[in-house]
Amino acid sequence: MATSDTDNESSTIKDVKQLGIWAALGSLSYVFWICGGMEMVERLAYYGVRQVSSLYATDSVSNGGLGLVGTEIGTIFAVWALMQSFVPVLTGGISDRVGYKETIFASTIIKILGYLIMAWFATYWGFMAGAMVLAFGTGIFKPGIQATIVKSTNRENSSMAWGVFYQTVNIGGFLGPLLAAQLRQLDWAYVFYACAAIISLNFLLLLTYKEQDKEARLEHRRKVAAGELKEQSLWRDSLKELGRPVMIWYMVLFSGFWFMLMAFWDVGPLYFRDWVDTTVMVQHMFGEDGTSNPFWIFIFGMTQDGQSILPEGLINLNAMLIMFVCFIIAGWSALMKATNSMALGTFLAAATLLLFGGFNYVWIMVLAIVCFSIGEMLSSPKCSEYLGNIAPPQKKAMYLGFSQLPLGIGWVVEGYYGQVLYSELGAKDTVARQSLLDGGMSQSDVNAVPIGEAFQKLVEVTGQTADVLTAQLYAANNVGAAWYIMASVGIVAAAGMYVYGRWTYQLKD
Repeated sequence: MATSDTDNESSTIKDVKQLGIWAALGSLSYVFWICGGMEMVERLAYYGVRQVSSLYATDSVSNGGLGLVGTEIGTIFAVWALMQSFVPVLTGGISDRVGYKETIFASTIIKILGYLIMAWFATYWGFMAGAMVLAFGTGIFKPGIQATIVKSTNRENSSMAWGVFYQTVNIGGFLGPLLAAQLRQLDWAYVFYACAAIISLNFLLLLTYKEQDKEARLEHRRKVAAGELKEQSLWRDSLKELGRPVMIWYMVLFSGFWFMLMAFWDVGPLYFRDWVDTTVMVQHMFGEDGTSNPFWIFIFGMTQDGQSILPEGLINLNAMLIMFVCFIIAGWSALMKATNSMALGTFLAAATLLLFGGFNYVWIMVLAIVCFSIGEMLSSPKCSEYLGNIAPPQKKAMYLGFSQLPLGIGWVVEGYYGQVLYSELGAKDTVARQSLLDGGMSQSDVNAVPIGEAFQKLVEVTGQTADVLTAQLYAANNVGAAWYIMASVGIVAAAGMYVYGRWTYQLKD
C-alpha cells in the first residue's frame, strides 16, 4: 500500500544545545565551504548592482543615469521583489525533485543575461526587464544552495554554520558595491558588464560541488515513480505547508524585518547622497587633504579624488562588519531561542531607522549602521536556520524557498512605498523644487528642470554654496519623517516576533 511522503516525518521547533565556536567550525564539511564560495561570488555580482540601483535609477540622464522619479523606481523595485521572492516558493520544491546542482547551473546562465540586459538597454523598460530576469535567476539559485547548507550541517552546529555562511556571503556583499563605486564613476554600463563576468566564476565552483544526500533523493524519486510513495502535486504540497499556522504568522511578522532591511539598502544610499556630509569623516581619518592612497579609496568606496565617501561606501560598512564579526554574533545568538534572536535583531534595525530620521551627522550614521548590522546578524541567519530545522527531511529546499516569502512581502511593500515616501518627504530634489517655487520661479519652469538637477538649479539661482544650501534645506524641512514611518513597522514586528516565539516554543525547565 502506498504511503504519503510525509508519513512518519516529524519536525520539532525545540532548540538543541549548540556546539562551541571552535568545535562547530571544525565540524563543517568541504561542501559547506563550496556553497559559501558560490554564494559569495553570486552576492559579489548581485550587490554590485543592487546596492547602487536606486542611485542609478534616480541619477540624472546627463550623468548617465535613468532620471526616474520615486513612483517609477518604486514600481521597478516592487516588480523585482515580487519575482525574486515568490519564484523560490515553487523552485524550492523543484530543486528538491530535480537536483540542486542542475538548478544552480541554470540560474547562473539566467543571471548573466539579466546583467547584460541592464547594460544594453539604459531605459526604464530596459532596467525593468533586466531586473526581472535577474530576479528570476536569483529565485532559482537560492533554494538549492541553502538546502545544501541544511543537509551538510546538523542541529548541533547549525547556528554557527548559518552565521559563518552569512559572513562569507558578506565578503561578496562587501566587495561588490566597492567595485561598482569605482566603475560607475567611469560609466554605469561597466558595472553591469563586470557583474556578468563575476557570476560566471560559479561555473568553475560547480565542478567541485557535490549534492548532499543525492542517493536518498534519487531513491525517493524512484519510489514515487514506482507508486510506492504517494506524492502530492508540487503546488498543492507547497500550499499545504504554507497553510500551517506556524508558517502563516512567521511570514507576516518577519516581513517587518525585511521591510526595514530593504529600506536600509534602497533608501539609505539616497539619504546619504542628499543629506550626509562624508567629507567630515574623511578629514577625521586622513586629514584636511583627504587621501590619494588607492587602497583606502577602494576599501571605503570613496570618490576618486579621495575627498569624500560615496553613499554605497557608507552603506557598505554594514557588509564589512558582518564579514568580520558575524561568527561572534552567531555564537552569541546560539545561546538564544531563534525567535528571540530575530525579535531583538528586528528591534535594533528599527532603532537604526529612528537614528536616520533624527540626525544627519556622519559619525552618528556610522553608529546607526553598527546598530543595524548587529540586528541583521541576529535576525537574518536565524530565519534560515529556523526554517531548515522545522522542515520535514524531504522538504528542506521547499522550506528554504519559503524563507523568501517574508522577504518578498517586506520588499514589495518597501520597494514601492519606501521610494515614494522618501521622494515626497525627504528627497533633496523634491525639497529643492519647492524652494525654487517659494523663490518665485513658475511651476512650468520648475517642471522643466530635469529630475536630479533641481538642487543644482537652486545653487545657481541663489548663488549660495552647495554645503550651505544643504544645511538650510535640512534645517527647514522634516526630511526624517519617512524614516519614522518605516521604523514603526519594525517596532510592531519585533513585539509580534517575541510573542510568536512564546507561542511556538516548548519552554524547557
